[in-house]
Amino acid sequence: MRELIKKREFTLLLLIAVMLMLIVTQAPSFVSPENILRIINDTSILIMVSIGQFMVILTGGIDLSLASIIGFSGMAASMLNQYFPDLPVILILFAGMGIGTFLGLINGVLIAFGKVPPIITTLGTMSIFRGFTFVMSKGQWVTAHEMTESYMNIPHGSFLGLSNLIWAGVIVSLVMYYFMKYVRTGREIYAIGGNKVAALFVGVKENKINIIVYSLVGLLSGLAGVMWTARYAAAVNETAIGFELFTVAACVLGGVSIAGGSGTVVGVILGALFLGILTNALPVVHLSPFYQLGLQGVVILGAMIINTLSEKRNEKKLLNRRLQ
Repeated sequence: MRELIKKREFTLLLLIAVMLMLIVTQAPSFVSPENILRIINDTSILIMVSIGQFMVILTGGIDLSLASIIGFSGMAASMLNQYFPDLPVILILFAGMGIGTFLGLINGVLIAFGKVPPIITTLGTMSIFRGFTFVMSKGQWVTAHEMTESYMNIPHGSFLGLSNLIWAGVIVSLVMYYFMKYVRTGREIYAIGGNKVAALFVGVKENKINIIVYSLVGLLSGLAGVMWTARYAAAVNETAIGFELFTVAACVLGGVSIAGGSGTVVGVILGALFLGILTNALPVVHLSPFYQLGLQGVVILGAMIINTLSEKRNEKKLLNRRLQ
């Protein structure tokens, strides 16, 4: 029990519980099963893409282009549906995921073989991918009346009382949890971020890991792009602008070290849920919109400070053990 209490995930879960109790005093219906499912549904895309960002941060990098990949993949999938309405939606879904994977692969190749720092690479491709979105669509939108009913039902369909969007978030979370915890490549991702020199000495191939990681975040962003445009029945050129910052925030809140090598999928999921609850709760408690963004920033900054202090404390404990 003592070890459980020390875990960041337990602390975050406790914070979520406290936040919900405070919200209930102002809006009792906020914790109704229907509203909780709505919040989870709203947060599912953030969860999926944040897990991708989590893998990148583990290696000591960051992906600033994922929001542009969401926008490009979503627009491409919507245009496919618009011009080929008889095309099965499952093929359109796979097409969106494939496009996202290819764009992520471009990032991975530039970082692995071009030796361009991740922040510079993805800052550049962020603008390139967004620009290509405008070129591809010729500045036009794809709206609800140009989409088929089956395409718009991709995230809205349900199974066992849960929407397809929630199921997508659950499946991605379970698969990535298993991958990061039990698959060798997942452990190598941790190794590269934890101690690159030691990882290279034991045979971990950094270039391979970078290509895999950025391709995976591209795949998840492509999936998110299709889900996003189908859910809101609109593909616009500005889709998901700034969304990459929310994924970083979810990771930081979940205890992921910005320096790399530390963090869990469970922590990222809880971090995304914390943001989702906070975003949905602020209007409910009648907080002025002028303060909402500021409060979110304070929460994220506070999480960053806690992470930094925690890492320093852990480093000090490790140093003391070595000295003993």
